[in-house]
Amino acid sequence: MKPDLSVILCSHNPRPDYLRRAIGALKQQTLPLARWEFLIIDNLSSPPIESLCESGWHSDCRILVESDLGILPARVRGLEESRADHILFLDDDNVLAPDYLELALRIGNDRPFLGAWGGGRIHLEYETPPPSWIKEFEYLFTDLDLKEEQWAKMGLGNPVMPPTMGMCLRRVVADQFLESVKRDPRRKLLGRKGKKQFSNCEDNDLALTACDLGFGTGQFPQMALAHLIPATRLEADYVFSLYEGTVQSAYILQALRGRPPVPDRLSAARRWIGRMRRKFFFDPILARMTECRLRARQQACEVVAQWQSVAQ
Repeated sequence: MKPDLSVILCSHNPRPDYLRRAIGALKQQTLPLARWEFLIIDNLSSPPIESLCESGWHSDCRILVESDLGILPARVRGLEESRADHILFLDDDNVLAPDYLELALRIGNDRPFLGAWGGGRIHLEYETPPPSWIKEFEYLFTDLDLKEEQWAKMGLGNPVMPPTMGMCLRRVVADQFLESVKRDPRRKLLGRKGKKQFSNCEDNDLALTACDLGFGTGQFPQMALAHLIPATRLEADYVFSLYEGTVQSAYILQALRGRPPVPDRLSAARRWIGRMRRKFFFDPILARMTECRLRARQQACEVVAQWQSVAQ
């Protein structure tokens, strides 16, 4: 019998204690096991995920190995293998509230105008006390505390973009997304690869696919989860690499959707003056953020230029 919900957990070299907590939260879900299937996509982990977790508690659990490294190929594999009309993504560092799956399914059934929806309360659980400057970057970890439901129906610029951690979507949206990736492999530039390439925004592309089909997107405060943040993700080099990768990916996503970035036309002398101003007069954090943004834009423009040269 087809399940009501497919839960897909994608992972690459997870922390065993975080993975155990993520799966432990799934064991506590109020939605009966018979109503949902559980797919674990092992994206070339070493050791294999099968050796890190026990899956016998769920009779409809499958651990699948995806050999194409990257979160997007892992998500694509999960969508291809899933069977339900409603699909829910989570990561190996997400701890869902006990009623999360039940609420996700109920909201989808009660609001047929939504194509993608997710949690409105995402608590960041830090392994160690974060530095004060991290507040500027907590949105990168998806810190959310909505007081009321939000939904929208628009393309680029949509203010309601549920992240893939805890995102639920309809089968018709999943099928359209799979077709888009197949038709345009450039979409594989979106989404991280391993622990070092900080591309992003595949979740936004997935949510926007719902809008392409005329659905809305939504976020609901009654759906809550925790995002576990290890100490290593609070190191400055990591945070700024994540920031730069996210900005670059946002430009790439816009280009894929018909709004390519405009190259910087400043002369070399003007750029040098700008660097000196930032070095001597800007707050160090702001200066580094600005450098990351400028570099991300330039790299995105170079990628788009390559596309255009190949097309010609």
